[in-house]
Amino acid sequence: MSSPDHQPQEPSAVNPLPPVVVALFLVIVGIEAAFWLGAQGVVGGPDALGWRLAAIQKYAFSADIFDWMMSRGQWPSEHMIRFVTYLFVHVNFTHTLFGGVLLLAIGKMVGEVFSGWATLVVFVGSGIVGALGYALILDTSTPLIGSYPGVYGLIGAFTFLMWIRLGLVGAPQARAFSLIGMLVAIQLGFGLLFGGNPDWVADVIGFATGFALSFLLVPGGWRRILERIRRE
Repeated sequence: MSSPDHQPQEPSAVNPLPPVVVALFLVIVGIEAAFWLGAQGVVGGPDALGWRLAAIQKYAFSADIFDWMMSRGQWPSEHMIRFVTYLFVHVNFTHTLFGGVLLLAIGKMVGEVFSGWATLVVFVGSGIVGALGYALILDTSTPLIGSYPGVYGLIGAFTFLMWIRLGLVGAPQARAFSLIGMLVAIQLGFGLLFGGNPDWVADVIGFATGFALSFLLVPGGWRRILERIRRE
């Protein structure tokens, strides 16, 4: 008979969110909260009304600025940080809300398999490559803002995990791409109906980057790749 001090603990019904996902979410929501409170006149005084616009001008990724840096071969840090900072600035509350919800939902599933640093690498790396592709492929002056290329990178990592699992049970692995297919179809549909920004290009590139990075970042990934090469 066990003593009262050593009662078995029941497993939690809800698994805690990975700390790195929580940290990313809090940064995104904290910035949005500051913008909202400033716009309501709660904090910051009169200048706070322009906080969001100022942040977009300073931290959004700009293809025009990238072209300027390319043409001159100059890479000032104040513009290079835009490859990352744009992920944490959003157009409005709704834009932030959807990005935050997707980050929590997909980040939880990825973070339960990937390490914290690997999850962060997928998010930030997908955002960087997504922005780079946005600048190289498109000829647009529309700034790129929002967490979506990084979140789509996490969707790419989640798709990789599903792709592996379906392969292990002998199921059609193409089913793993149903989520990204649905999301892209929704984006294109909204774009055709209401007009949309070309930022979906960065999202798709972010997805592909997250999927590709997963081959190296998933636990045991590099070892599995080497084993497969040896078998072939």
